[in-house]
Amino acid sequence: MNPISSAQLLQSLNWRYATKAFDPDRRIDPQLWRTLREALVLAPSSYGLQPWKFITVHENPALQEQLMAAAWNQTQPRDASHFVVFAVRKNIGDEHLDRYMARTAEVRGTTVESMAGFRGVIAQSLDGARAKDTLDTWQAHQVYIALGQFMTAAALLGVDTCPMEGIDRAKFDALLELDPEKWMTVVACAVGYRSESDKYANTPKVRFKMEEVFEER
Repeated sequence: MNPISSAQLLQSLNWRYATKAFDPDRRIDPQLWRTLREALVLAPSSYGLQPWKFITVHENPALQEQLMAAAWNQTQPRDASHFVVFAVRKNIGDEHLDRYMARTAEVRGTTVESMAGFRGVIAQSLDGARAKDTLDTWQAHQVYIALGQFMTAAALLGVDTCPMEGIDRAKFDALLELDPEKWMTVVACAVGYRSESDKYANTPKVRFKMEEVFEER
């Protein structure tokens, strides 16, 4: 483990901004894209359940144009090197939980039976949220953890991103042919390289002062 310096981290985060105009002629190197995909796979989630699917749209002009229209004609879906749609697993239940426990047993060299207690704790939490009608909302929140990790990883690698909630989620679901019983779009993120014409690239970042947002007790 060779951590980067504090200065490097802050430099990358200050460099990052929500890119409005991407250079359509610049593409992310395949190896670099594999690294960014791995960063998404490594994202944390509650109980480690990973209740998500990441749909990448890349070099598909017809679909990119349709997604742009469903994003109120914002150009990022069309012009970015890659466009990632973050979908959440709806009404997550026994099927997903069993799959997760099987994968855990495979990776950690144990048995599903030995984790019965852990499975029961998770199932109880899911059932409690389902009874309160908050299950899908809880799981959708996990998607934003993955989004944040993805954007930070991209910034550290010198790749631009733009998170996008200004989209018609229902149209995205239809265009991407998501099973309406299992999946729903939550948010999207354009990934690539900023255009030299993007005036926002050099606009100063506006943040509240440190002492206004931090409290120490």
